[in-house]
Amino acid sequence: MASRPTDRLTGHDMQERFAPIEIVRPVQWSAPFIFASPHSGRRYPAAFLKDSVLDLHTLRRSEDSYVDLLVDMVPGLGAPFLKALFPRAFVDVNRAANELDPLIFAEQLSSDSDTRSNRVLAGFGVIPRLAADGLSIYRKKLPLSESERRLQHYYRPYHVALQELIDESMDRFGCAILIDCHSMPSRHVWNRQRKSNVDFVLGDRYGASCSPALVSLVQGLLNDQGYAVAQNAPYAGGHVTQYYGNPAGGVHVLQIEINRSLYLDEARITRTAGFTVLRSALTAIFADFLKIDPGALTVRQAAE
Repeated sequence: MASRPTDRLTGHDMQERFAPIEIVRPVQWSAPFIFASPHSGRRYPAAFLKDSVLDLHTLRRSEDSYVDLLVDMVPGLGAPFLKALFPRAFVDVNRAANELDPLIFAEQLSSDSDTRSNRVLAGFGVIPRLAADGLSIYRKKLPLSESERRLQHYYRPYHVALQELIDESMDRFGCAILIDCHSMPSRHVWNRQRKSNVDFVLGDRYGASCSPALVSLVQGLLNDQGYAVAQNAPYAGGHVTQYYGNPAGGVHVLQIEINRSLYLDEARITRTAGFTVLRSALTAIFADFLKIDPGALTVRQAAE
């Protein structure tokens, strides 16, 4: 397995050339589960930093910081783990490839670009216009050729790898269960009236991307560890859950959002003592999770 990076980025992390993704495989793939971390990449291309008006720390606030390190135990439990190594502020793989923002390109986009999706209109297309704090990323408009370069060298390798893992799981086990791992700012899930936080949000696109039994199982395991869990609000799932989730066809996709306050100093973007506690709890949860009989989750509906 890859060595664990520190919270401080190094010069190597900011060099232009690096592998866009990493797949860590188990010694023995024992169950039809795949784990992915699409938004925790910390390797910032030098040209991207030069083109941005924002400093590195501000750009990093868009990351699902260190989620890859929270779940990197899963290969030891018997499941493969896919992660994007580039940052989501650079390319967001949880968007459709044609969700391009006309406001950041010097030339006109092709007619098949989805320039009116809610995500693009909000500034968060496949090549985001805004950072997490709503600040504009770029000094000037980008050449349209840059969009194709990023899609070719970063976006597509991630999705090719993900599809291959799903196909392999289908061949091995007859089904595939993708756990798409994310983190969320604590302010997005703070309930002022109840003065309480939600620790996890499970997104299944309101039942469209995975079996309800899968959601119930994960929620029960989290509740048993003392965590407060919500479903689909405020995060129901993005492009990955929508595109790959096909419960009737045996492919289940569940998005898991983790409250950053459980493990992160959100202002400094450094891990707190809670990181070790949370990772230990997730290890126990995922170990139990991977022992389940997937047949109970993957019954294909006769009507479909």
